[in-house]
Amino acid sequence: MPERKSKFLFSAIGAAVIVAGGVAAYTYVFKGPAGDSSGALGSAKLVPVSALMATYVTTDAQAWSKLQQFGTPEAQKLLTKSLEDFNKDVFKGSDISYDKDIKPWVGGVMIAVLPPSKTKPVQLQSPGNEVNPSLKLPEKTSMLMVVGIKDKLTALNFANKLKTQKNVKTQEFDYKGEKITETIENGKPTFSVVVNNNYLLLAPEKQSVEKAIDTYKGQPSFASKEGANNILSQSVNLQNTLAQIYVPDYAGMVQQLAAASPQGKPLPPQTLSQLKQVKSMVAGVGVDDMGVRVKAIANLDPQLNKFQYQNTPAKILAQFPSETFALISGNGISRGWQTLVEQSKDYPEAQQTLQQVRGQLKFVDIDLDKEIFGWMDGEFGFGAIPSNQGVLASLGFGGAFVFDTSDRKTAEATFTKLDNLAKAQRINIAKRNIGGKDVTEWQIPQQGALLAHGWLDQDTVFLAVGGPVADALAASKSSSLDKSDTFKTVTSSLQQPNGGYFYLDVDKTASLVNRFAAQGRPIPPDANAVLSSIRGFAATATSPDKSTSQLEMLLALKPSQK
Repeated sequence: MPERKSKFLFSAIGAAVIVAGGVAAYTYVFKGPAGDSSGALGSAKLVPVSALMATYVTTDAQAWSKLQQFGTPEAQKLLTKSLEDFNKDVFKGSDISYDKDIKPWVGGVMIAVLPPSKTKPVQLQSPGNEVNPSLKLPEKTSMLMVVGIKDKLTALNFANKLKTQKNVKTQEFDYKGEKITETIENGKPTFSVVVNNNYLLLAPEKQSVEKAIDTYKGQPSFASKEGANNILSQSVNLQNTLAQIYVPDYAGMVQQLAAASPQGKPLPPQTLSQLKQVKSMVAGVGVDDMGVRVKAIANLDPQLNKFQYQNTPAKILAQFPSETFALISGNGISRGWQTLVEQSKDYPEAQQTLQQVRGQLKFVDIDLDKEIFGWMDGEFGFGAIPSNQGVLASLGFGGAFVFDTSDRKTAEATFTKLDNLAKAQRINIAKRNIGGKDVTEWQIPQQGALLAHGWLDQDTVFLAVGGPVADALAASKSSSLDKSDTFKTVTSSLQQPNGGYFYLDVDKTASLVNRFAAQGRPIPPDANAVLSSIRGFAATATSPDKSTSQLEMLLALKPSQK
């Protein structure tokens, strides 16, 4: 968040709380919104119905304290220092502390993105008093913050303290019976108001606060918006929720944000049609015993959603060795390709590119649709496997592509054509038996195999980058990826069955990164401290029905070392 936006919250809080009145504050119950994730709905009732999206950040200390159980001592020190530096930067030149003066009374924060205000064309006159054509001023979105006041007495004490700070000037405006306070700090204004003595509304533009007051007075709110009222109550099933994001009209949001961009170009009808497949979305970030978890639920339009989702049997994981440090797996590349081809008909540039690729492959007698993607109708996996031998010696790892297919005949014909093309380029094609499996290699003199392919069983073919990777795939494996401790730890808590995995072993990846860093610029100690606290990352997607798509991601963290 830009420095301007990170500061405006705190610079206006005191003056806004004063608006509630010193004596009047005591006439209310001192306790307001608690600040946990359940407060999102109450905050949304004060956000104008026109809001494009809203994010609710909890201030529940118990949820945030869960993070303290993870990380190396160096990472914990880095986090503590970052928070201290943030505190000093925001309150530079004052004796205000977030922990002492603000944290005790802030009860949850909702940040809403409002659409650009309607701009009127302006006319500019030339030196000769000739009127130029009307020009439209650039539009930009605005931000509104709804801050819960969970302890009014503490908030009032902070307001009194803020009044004594230097470089802070305030003035008040009346709007429909509510007092809007303009707080000017170093020449930059912030507008704020306290409503119902439970919520502080603030924004960098006066008009945004006025719209929020209109909402408080009875105008339609974000909570009553079609699509929003459902997702605000939709649970993403997270422990210790830190933040939630609500997008009630996904296509409309992207359309308006695109219009507000510096280019300001409207989205093509084809793109908008694709976006409308997603009706709304809700996402959340939480902390549990495994680490930081993100879940998102997209509500789809079943009439527009053309992709047919299928769960994977996850048997392909057993074909990869346990040392695999990165993996992408899924199901049905051929179906995804067919969907892509169908959708490309609406995009002339994409259709032209597709035809060019088809034509180039036809020149070497290969049918892109049938012989490349057509037989990839089963489960697949793309993995990275460490190796320091042969052509991989300088890189440190190679790649493996594994496919299940119901059309072995076409797959074999495709690889035969590729082998013949390699021969025409004077690449040596050789046969080798690895673990009882026949493997074809594209060999480079004195460096071994550049590529290798073969069949692991009747229905499973592989393509390996580097001979050592072919050995790792085809040889009898004592331990496969799905049996490795790290993979099970990082992925076992994700929803199953699912559509496949994205998986990264951060420890093994970091060792490769450090290896390359040793040859050039070393990794900064702070970055190493963060990497050393992460065990791995995994993500997966599920689709219980044609109108729902779910995404789950886990940043698996190591327990703190005390």
